Amino acid sequence: MRALVFTGAGDATVATLPVPEPGPGEVLVRVSVCGVCGSDAAEYDHGPVLTSPPVVLGHEFAGTVERIGPDVEGLAVGATVVCGAGVSCGTCRACLRGRTNLCERYRTAGLQSDGGLAEFAVVPGSVLLDVSGTGLSPDTLALAQPMSIAVHAVRRSGLGPSDHAVIVGTGGIGAFLVVAAAAVGQRVLAVDLDPERLALARRLGAHEVLDAHGGSVADRLQQLGMSPDVLFEVSGSAAGLRSVLDAARPGSTIVPVGIQRTDVTVPLAQWTVREYTVIGTNAHVFADDLPEAVRLLAARDDWSDVAPLALPLEHAVSEGLEPLRAGTSTRIKTLIDPRAEAPRPADHRRN
Repeated sequence: MRALVFTGAGDATVATLPVPEPGPGEVLVRVSVCGVCGSDAAEYDHGPVLTSPPVVLGHEFAGTVERIGPDVEGLAVGATVVCGAGVSCGTCRACLRGRTNLCERYRTAGLQSDGGLAEFAVVPGSVLLDVSGTGLSPDTLALAQPMSIAVHAVRRSGLGPSDHAVIVGTGGIGAFLVVAAAAVGQRVLAVDLDPERLALARRLGAHEVLDAHGGSVADRLQQLGMSPDVLFEVSGSAAGLRSVLDAARPGSTIVPVGIQRTDVTVPLAQWTVREYTVIGTNAHVFADDLPEAVRLLAARDDWSDVAPLALPLEHAVSEGLEPLRAGTSTRIKTLIDPRAEAPRPADHRRN
């Protein structure tokens, strides 16, 4: 089979590998399409950080069950599946409390073990969700894993139906977060520097938008008469975090979704007297978040504005990893079809 193998910073190449065999508890998936994300690009840029090279990248994939190993229940050959990618042990304290994303032995297919930027992938059956009855195309289903990250962040935040939310940064996960927050909250303000991303945010459900070049989040909220209950900082930038802290009101919940790359000095005294709640969020919980992610995908007719193309493996570096590393990607989500010989329009039609 053909696969994109990462061996170190700046080194990811298409190679021919044997088709893997599923062991106990494992499933061989025939990969239909796989998304490329910021974590992949970060490893390619300055890794290995999370990976254990050589490794096949890709943790956002959909496909069909090709072969089933011993001790796998609930899946059948030919079933359409999406991969949650995060593998947990099921027995540690965090897992027993339902917080599988905080498992003591947590690993991710596509980072610590081979993933979906290949024609086939072997993963535990426990991270596969059977979505055969949804009617969604593989190109749409490949968006389920990143959508589940957004679903988890919203669930962690406690956002409710009467609440106002602010989302700073609407590229990548931020775009999916707009969908997840708009499905729960009363009003959502999306903030970005890119007018095209803001236009997309409106189509994805944002009630209001702000071009950060043109004013502060705090001023825009005042103009709109919005009082933010939850503020999501998704850009991972110091400026984005400052804008969130300036806009937070007493009692607000602050959710730093984007990873700050440098240490941040915060006014803890102010946080204390204003009773801010600061919520961390990491990955997703398979049982709680992935099914809801699929439901949200099914609630929208066409995802071509989020993922317009599916590219062959040979383009995964030049049109996927490289633009993400440089911050020049023009697509919210880049999809890779491991069997394609040339770029093709993504197919988001219902079956």
